[in-house]
Amino acid sequence: MKKRTLVVGVSLFIFLITASIVGAKAKYETKSVPKGERHNISEIIPANAKWEKVVTGEGETNRFMEGINFDRKGNIWMVSPLSGELLTVEGDKVVPVVEEGIVPVGAKIHSDGRIFMTDLSGKINVYNPKTGTSETIVSTYDGKSLNGLNDLVFDESGGLYFTEPMGSSATHPVGRVFYLPDGSKEPELFAENIAYPNGVAISADGQRVYISEFDKNRVLSIPSRDAKESPETPFVFGSFEGGIGPDGLAVDAEGNLYVAHFQAGEIVVLDARGFIYGTIRLPEDAGTFTTNLAFSNGYLYITESSKNEVWRIKVKKEGLTLYGLQKDSKK
Repeated sequence: MKKRTLVVGVSLFIFLITASIVGAKAKYETKSVPKGERHNISEIIPANAKWEKVVTGEGETNRFMEGINFDRKGNIWMVSPLSGELLTVEGDKVVPVVEEGIVPVGAKIHSDGRIFMTDLSGKINVYNPKTGTSETIVSTYDGKSLNGLNDLVFDESGGLYFTEPMGSSATHPVGRVFYLPDGSKEPELFAENIAYPNGVAISADGQRVYISEFDKNRVLSIPSRDAKESPETPFVFGSFEGGIGPDGLAVDAEGNLYVAHFQAGEIVVLDARGFIYGTIRLPEDAGTFTTNLAFSNGYLYITESSKNEVWRIKVKKEGLTLYGLQKDSKK
């Protein structure tokens, strides 16, 4: 009798687990299977599109340029961790704006015009172009200093996701991602146990956070902090071959993801379901350190950091309107 009761109990447990799994899967929206190839890179770039060199950083400054952004006036902003500078472009020259006390790696613009920068010292520094002043708003989590930071992105409410890769690797996946609510100086832990979290972006519908897991050559998708209830859990959104790993990320208005593939000299484009369109390879005379990318006026701009160059190419898609280009609701 005891044996029968045990068998019934185990069977019921297995049934409940199976039903739970099947039920969760059933909540996903089914998609039609394509008859031919899913995509082609010609859907992204015109047949006659050519790379154009925009500007080159020269001299001892402007080294390893990355973190490209555009403000409302169309000005380019970048950072240089090797020379410790916040940069802008004036004509055909790269010009330093802030040169002291920072080791910036990534940058994003707030809707009020301030420039938020992640720093290798484990800080988030903010520069105000209107006043020319800077301040540090984050340097700790749970009372402890943060490790070196890398990239960041604002969500539609002004909250900030940022990555902390320093000290992590493929064999020591202790990298973390944090979320900083708008107006707060106390970050929240968003994700951990990642092998060098590098670039970060938000899906067009705001439901996912894409994270470049650099040391495993892949991009992760994690439900955003304020995502609607869904059966979706964190998963591998895209894996890549060659190079070292994915760096900066950008999303277009249709939800396609653009990945700067470091040491591969190319941009990989995936649709909102993770299927690949193809790659956009840089010209032969460019380097292979593709680090960051941004959309502006029908072009995709990228930073190539080994030669300190900015390139652009015509694209058929419009970039997703970033928080820094949205109307400032506080004005």
